[in-house]
Amino acid sequence: MTEATSVTPAPDALAGVLADAPFVRLVATDDGDALAAAGLLARALRATGTPFQARVDRDPVPADVDDGVAVTVGVDRGPHAIPGTGRPASTAAFAVPRALGVEPDPVVALAGVVAAGSIPGADGSGDALDAAERAGRVERRPGVALPVSGGERAAHETDGADAAPSRAEALAASTLASTRYSGDPDGARDALDPLGLSADPDADDRRRFASLVAVDAVDGDDTSERAAAAVERALRPYATDGPFETVGGYADVLDALAREAPGTGVALALASDPAPSLRTAALDAWHRHGLAAHRALDDATVGRYDGCVVARVDAAPAVLPTVARLVRDFRSPEPVAVALDEGAGRLAAAAVEPIGLGDACRTAADEVGGDGWGTPARGGIAAETAGPGDADITGALAALREAI
Repeated sequence: MTEATSVTPAPDALAGVLADAPFVRLVATDDGDALAAAGLLARALRATGTPFQARVDRDPVPADVDDGVAVTVGVDRGPHAIPGTGRPASTAAFAVPRALGVEPDPVVALAGVVAAGSIPGADGSGDALDAAERAGRVERRPGVALPVSGGERAAHETDGADAAPSRAEALAASTLASTRYSGDPDGARDALDPLGLSADPDADDRRRFASLVAVDAVDGDDTSERAAAAVERALRPYATDGPFETVGGYADVLDALAREAPGTGVALALASDPAPSLRTAALDAWHRHGLAAHRALDDATVGRYDGCVVARVDAAPAVLPTVARLVRDFRSPEPVAVALDEGAGRLAAAAVEPIGLGDACRTAADEVGGDGWGTPARGGIAAETAGPGDADITGALAALREAI
């Protein structure tokens, strides 16, 4: 299945289709932007009393729905698609509820924008930022975009098992930056200790915290020139009254959940006021995912080829796309980054620009009898193993390099 060439419907046109639909099936790609966009649509459908089903899939295909409508989110496939190419899917989705007479949650939309690699107010998200600011729901401030505040303590430091990660643990797990202490809570704690940050940090505390992360993200022999621009998403965040401390932290959680715990991700995207248990489950999954991604990258063997950088890792399938993105943003001097797990016969790829990477992965996978998927800017391949430790994924990688 190739990436479709259907024209994205205008918000009014899609709203008209949804308004008349007896049932809607939403299928989103496994990333935070598409998850946020699906959440915006699902909340609008719930408000208008339209039955719906929402789920996440690595390669959405518009399924047949008897007397209903199928909407793919994050990929341009089918007559009612909201792709994430050109501008974030959450930006396009933000306009649809308004056409249905429902006011969308601008914080969810902005979280999707950050998850897409952009910043609030850019790439068509000005309306969402204006709505959030008018409602007093966001405020830009110095600091680092984490999902929890500095005043929350780690579960192992309290009597409650449901406590949120500490500032150091959150910093170590964040995938909005890659530093010497990413994946290492103790190392993050050691880096933060000299700053003497208070439990309730003031503006000066936040500036010193941001300076530390900004410097450390670009410091290192293996850091790419793109790192300075990539870490901007983590700096000067928008504080919010949403379920997490900042819009960027919310985005990081959504992106991790889309792969690590999609059921929890859908529940979170749908919840206007998440229950404490849901928030805890989301933070736990995000924390595990972020630490695993950074640790896999730390242990990786990285090689540079013409057009791509390949990080050979040992990681769970859900973690591979995050590793590929981290390599692309912070380590790769080439336009494409690949996270390869040869033992499992899987790889994930991320590109700086939409270059038809999903189609390239499908083509490469077909050459080795595997399965390929993806969007124009990211993709993946799963190849059958020929024996213990021997996988066709190396052939798929060679084919992918040829395809891109």
